[in-house]
Amino acid sequence: MKKFLKNFWSNKGFGWRMARIILLLCAGLVALVMIFEKNLIYFPVKYPEGRWEAVNLAAGRGGIVPKIEDCLFETSDGITLHGWYCTPHQVTDGATAEIPARMVLLWFHGNAGNITHRYDMIRMLMRLPAQVFIVDYRGYGKSGGSPSEDGLYADARAAWDYLTTKRAVPAERIIIFGKSLGGAVAVDLASKVEPAGLIVQSSFTSVSDMAKSVLPVFPTVLLRTRMDSITKIAGIGCRKLFVHSPTDEVVPYELGHRLYEAAPAPKEFYEVRGAPHNATYIVGGDAYLDALREFIESCAPSG
Repeated sequence: MKKFLKNFWSNKGFGWRMARIILLLCAGLVALVMIFEKNLIYFPVKYPEGRWEAVNLAAGRGGIVPKIEDCLFETSDGITLHGWYCTPHQVTDGATAEIPARMVLLWFHGNAGNITHRYDMIRMLMRLPAQVFIVDYRGYGKSGGSPSEDGLYADARAAWDYLTTKRAVPAERIIIFGKSLGGAVAVDLASKVEPAGLIVQSSFTSVSDMAKSVLPVFPTVLLRTRMDSITKIAGIGCRKLFVHSPTDEVVPYELGHRLYEAAPAPKEFYEVRGAPHNATYIVGGDAYLDALREFIESCAPSG
């Protein structure tokens, strides 16, 4: 082996020189991915950037809009997080009236932007009807700190505790909803608490599997971020709904379906054909909303 390495680095042949160049380029790529791993996973948008004016958008007569309440709460490691608590209201003749909603969606969004970029979908979800509590992870929006895998898990637990203690929402009325990277956060939380249900939309089995789909040559054993949803999902007993599009250009459909297959019953899979990663609710339209509504109603406590 020592002789081979000596020949490898000292041989002046063209083939050997090319092999050394390729090896050094690969080593450099691996080093860059390891150094900038978090930058390749998290793309936060901090306040004041974003669509913060959305809270003041009005609806026409008969329209359904969210009444948005700013919420601040702390994590176990002392990070202050910000979220929106959204309650459905209907506008009639210039007046607004709250629409009764039994269930609360605890929503963990994807890896980019902040909660304001989800306003259009929040407004759509008001038609279920359901209350929505959407939070910004540490480092996103108005939340403090900087993102990490363990940090996001702590953020999710803090959001759950805020709902169940500060707002006194019973666990049987909470459905955890995670999209894309937020699906991994939702799965982790659902493995530690007892929600009424879990919705995983356009998400993946693990960061390792995602890396293989993007950089097949990268040695995934070197990744520090795991987000191993496929292992955790096996221990989640509540009702589960998985949503994915075969034409998702960001998270491969195969990964979303494998996550569904690994989950124990009761579970459902809803496919939205022709939808890009960030337009599932747009392409899905009323049929998508009906699927969510049916699932949420199946999770609601009787009586």
